[in-house]
Amino acid sequence: MYKLGLIGYPLGHSISAAIQKAGFESIGESGTYEILETPQDYLIERVKDLKVNGYDGFNVTIPLKVPISLFLDEIDETANVAGCANTVKIMPDRSFKGYNTDIYGFWAALPKNVDLTDKTGGIIGTGGASRAATIGLIQAGVKEINYYSRNIINASAMINSMRSTFPEIKFNSYQVQMIRDLSDLSILVNCTPVGMRGNSMDMAPVAKYDIEKMNNDAIVYDVIYNPQKTLLLQYAEECGLKTVNGLDMLIHQGAKALEIWTGKKPDVQTMKIAALQAL
Repeated sequence: MYKLGLIGYPLGHSISAAIQKAGFESIGESGTYEILETPQDYLIERVKDLKVNGYDGFNVTIPLKVPISLFLDEIDETANVAGCANTVKIMPDRSFKGYNTDIYGFWAALPKNVDLTDKTGGIIGTGGASRAATIGLIQAGVKEINYYSRNIINASAMINSMRSTFPEIKFNSYQVQMIRDLSDLSILVNCTPVGMRGNSMDMAPVAKYDIEKMNNDAIVYDVIYNPQKTLLLQYAEECGLKTVNGLDMLIHQGAKALEIWTGKKPDVQTMKIAALQAL
């Protein structure tokens, strides 16, 4: 029987336990998946607890995807390139191996009929989710990425890391408060918690008049899944734009994580049905 969990804070909106329960059933395995609220200043104690109390692995979400790197004994290529981990497998010797299944989840949720080759993408935020979105957009073929953040100085370390890893891609940095024209973007991705249930559901990370300036064939992608239609996505729909919410990304990354922990591929559709029922 597997013992798994999710760490981060806050987690009142999370439906991951329901998704992983369905995943276990689809592969014929039993296990528990606990929601372990973990503020950043409690991370050291949580890591100790996970090591000594028989856990087989755990997922990591805001705001711990980058800080958890300090406790990893080994990382795979996805976590290495992203510079952060959202999935950790606890090995038999109780060491931690980190992975980034967000990259796979982000890419898998992109509409398959959309061509981003040689296009420009925009990402709001420069935290752990934005790192996965960056790599996902590069895998999809973009040639240029604009970052929009509240503090350019704080964002510079992550952006410089991406520049050194992907020298063929052009990266630009802007203050989100100074957005004026998004017409050059083929896709805009929100990687901040602005708009999340229980956080700021009545807010959007950019104003509607900024969305109105985007091209008619552009996509607005919000990694938030609860609510399924954030205020940002409402703005995009009202402007006639294609939208993607974070639910499919959550499910695909969760399925990949369960495969890492168990060695078996769960049924994604079963997990999605469970997610929709939990919302």
